[in-house]
Amino acid sequence: MTDKRIVIAGGHGQIAQHLTQVLTAHGDRAVSLIRNTEHVDAVTALGALPQVIDLEAASVDELAEVLAGADAVVFAAGAGPNSGPDRKDTVDRAGAVLLADAAEKAGIRRYVLISSFGAGEPVAEDLDDGWKAYIKAKTAAEEDVSARSGLDWTILRPGRLTDEDPLDAVSLTEPPMDAGSVPRADVAAVIAQLIDTGGAVRTTLMLTSGSTSIADAVDALG
Repeated sequence: MTDKRIVIAGGHGQIAQHLTQVLTAHGDRAVSLIRNTEHVDAVTALGALPQVIDLEAASVDELAEVLAGADAVVFAAGAGPNSGPDRKDTVDRAGAVLLADAAEKAGIRRYVLISSFGAGEPVAEDLDDGWKAYIKAKTAAEEDVSARSGLDWTILRPGRLTDEDPLDAVSLTEPPMDAGSVPRADVAAVIAQLIDTGGAVRTTLMLTSGSTSIADAVDALG
């Protein structure tokens, strides 16, 4: 995994920061798309090239210009747990769609979308409104991205995210999968491996901690 240029939307997020470190350690160049100029120093310190751009305001042409020359793009942005339904739609759904539009315009095929357990499934009525809005946005993003013939997409649905140290032991398979948790660091490592191998194109994957090394789990996908 060397000398690739990987653009990460939501570059200051926790998974994105882990991914930047993994990519940088292997000789790749992470380009972090961030909205807040106060995050420039933080992502730079991790080894990323910061690009300040607001996915809720940018045009397709503006974003495509930033993506030019990339080998892959990763959608790791999110409105956050304290945001309302409107921002979950404009970031978690519309942001993912904008990145896909811009990637196609820039001629970049590889697209990894970080989604969530629960996406693509009926949402229980007894869940809180914030979670319902989040899953609705993620499902809509998945539907848009997975319908595109111009992208070599992979949709990754991690289970409950934790800040535990990486285990390098996962369960990674197409749906369905029993609920579980996974360290953010292992999610990042899986994404890096998927980009490196080019595996699981046009595939939706569920991810939790398990008993298989990340390299073996990705290789088994073919």
